[in-house]
This record gives sequence, structure tokens and C-alpha cells, in this order.
Amino acid sequence: MDLALGIDTRVTLLITGLIFLGALLLGVWKYHGIRTSAEGAAHVYVDIAHRAALMYAFAGVLLAVFTELSAWPTVVNLVADLVVLAFFVGAIGTYALHGLRRDTTNQFAGRIPAELRLTMYALIAGEVGGFLVLFSGFVAGQF
Repeated sequence: MDLALGIDTRVTLLITGLIFLGALLLGVWKYHGIRTSAEGAAHVYVDIAHRAALMYAFAGVLLAVFTELSAWPTVVNLVADLVVLAFFVGAIGTYALHGLRRDTTNQFAGRIPAELRLTMYALIAGEVGGFLVLFSGFVAGQF
């Protein structure tokens, strides 16, 4: 059986597979935290990083489907995928860093620095915008 997937879809699946592998490794870290903590729980941001990576891995598979069925040019789909996936990886990395540092249980508590607010606005625009590109390509190709 030969599935001739586009390079945009293959790259998306490759990155998604790496995110899933990261989720599994974060699960090991989470388990270690559960086993060694007096409270029987990993640091909250280790837990968040693990769950986010799992969800983003499955979201990446969904991106790959919309990419493969998109009517837009390969480069448009690939850029949209890479923007969304970069924000997924960035979020996971931020959560893991907070878990490693054990520096907060809520990165949004108190005064939120301008850099974090700008990053959140960019994340919203990048994730929603990137998906809208892929979804509109799917709609254009199917209807």
C-alpha cells in the first residue's frame, strides 16, 4: 500500500511524532515526581507539560489530516503547520521549564509582564490563524 503523502503532511507527522515521544518522556518524569513526592504528585507544571504534549500530539494528527486534504499550495500548508506546531512546542517547553525550576504554580498569577502578554497574543494569532489556513484549504478543496 503506497500512501503518497505530501511533504507538508509528512513533516507535520514527523514533528507530531516527536511531540508524542516527548509526551511519553514527560510521563516518565511525572511518574517519578509522583513516586518521590511526599504529596504523591508531580509538580503542577510537569503534569501540565505532560497533558499538553499528549493533547498537542493528537492535535498535530488532526493538522496533518487537514493539511493533506487542503487545496492550498504545499508551502502555504507547511508554513501554517510549522507556525501552529512551533507554538505547541513552545508551550510544552515553557511548562516543562516551570516544572524543572519549580518556580511557580501559576505563571499568570500577579502582574503579567508585557513579554508574556505579547507571547500569548502571538500564540493565539499563530495557532488560530494557522489552523484557519488549513481548515479553509480543506473547505476550498472539498466543497
